[in-house]
Amino acid sequence: MKSVPRPAALSLAFFVCLLAALTALPALAQEGQLENTPPSGTTPEEIIKHFAAKEKEFKEARDQYTYRQDVKVETLDGETITGMYHEVFDVTYDDKGKHLENVVFAPQSTLREGGLEMDSGDFEDLRHRLPFVLTSDDVNEYNILYVGQQTEDELHCYVFDLAPKAFVGKKRYFQGRIWVDDHDFQIVKTYGKGVPEILDKKGKGKEEHLYPKFTTWRQQIDGQYWFPVFTRADDELHFRTGDIHIREIVKYEDYKRFGSNVKILYNGKELPPGEKKPDGQAPPQNPPQK
Repeated sequence: MKSVPRPAALSLAFFVCLLAALTALPALAQEGQLENTPPSGTTPEEIIKHFAAKEKEFKEARDQYTYRQDVKVETLDGETITGMYHEVFDVTYDDKGKHLENVVFAPQSTLREGGLEMDSGDFEDLRHRLPFVLTSDDVNEYNILYVGQQTEDELHCYVFDLAPKAFVGKKRYFQGRIWVDDHDFQIVKTYGKGVPEILDKKGKGKEEHLYPKFTTWRQQIDGQYWFPVFTRADDELHFRTGDIHIREIVKYEDYKRFGSNVKILYNGKELPPGEKKPDGQAPPQNPPQK
């Protein structure tokens, strides 16, 4: 996000319309206390290797699903919404498997009324950082620290903190915390932000680009892989020109496998369409929020 000068105040009718556009949010997740205890019968290094391999499987599997992504970004003054960006698009594929996005709803953004403008980093994060995946191809780019164990709803998880080892070119990274299910060895929750940011530390008028901290939750789809279903951010962006309160809500809905020649693998074995993995755990009824 980058800050922009705010225009004159808008009418009360505008705020009423924005408030009416808000949807009901899911119920709060049940989170246990973080226990700083080592894993039993394994090591953090083995867990990292295991979940990175499973995340690569998951990433390839998700590329065989169509879904709808609903993105809403708001600026606030207290509880009053002062600006909004809203886009709904369907992720599909052509007959050659090429990723396509079909926009189905995209009213004109009013974020500038709240003093913000989305930049290329925001759009990159919406596609890749919010639904964060850490595969065996990417794991060496991060410093990964084991911090303990914690329950999320009924899941027992290993918890790790992540930070990029270095910033290479214009590539964006994730920095924060992940929760890895100790049964399926997949990320089930993510908390952090997209980096790097650009700050005007010396007050020379440098254009600043700041990004909010977010939480993303996953649910198990087709009894196999844990797919992102809900992201929420509620944060203050501290620009030199002033603080801006931002809220983001992203929903990933209607996951459907496509194509008769698609092969979804679990533990190296192909699963026929509709078949669930052994002892598959049903997803929670409602994605949580934080």
